[in-house]
Amino acid sequence: MVRRKPGTILPLEAAILEVATARNRAGDPEFHGFLAAKELRDRDGARALTAHGTLYKALDRMETAGLLDSRWEDPDDAAAEGRPRRRFYRITGAGARALAEFRAAAPSAWRPSPGIAPA
Repeated sequence: MVRRKPGTILPLEAAILEVATARNRAGDPEFHGFLAAKELRDRDGARALTAHGTLYKALDRMETAGLLDSRWEDPDDAAAEGRPRRRFYRITGAGARALAEFRAAAPSAWRPSPGIAPA
């Protein structure tokens, strides 16, 4: 198995960080996995997300790496809506720096999604 250098992120992870950055700019700093999947699916080039398992594994890796923080939704909020609890994610300072470095390292390969302006 090929290991990547610490601090480098994959294109899918950069796309997730873009979603987090856009949500933050819109005044909603938290997102859950299903919302991220929907936003990734709706944007150009979202072919990297082949299954929800791919997304949730990436979210877990990113949290372990310190790029995202997470919290579980209050069980009463979920119960009131009759659905399972959601895990909410928020981009960290390290995540914002990693996205900026990704953009700088591959400016020709990185294209922001429609409606997502560079930081």
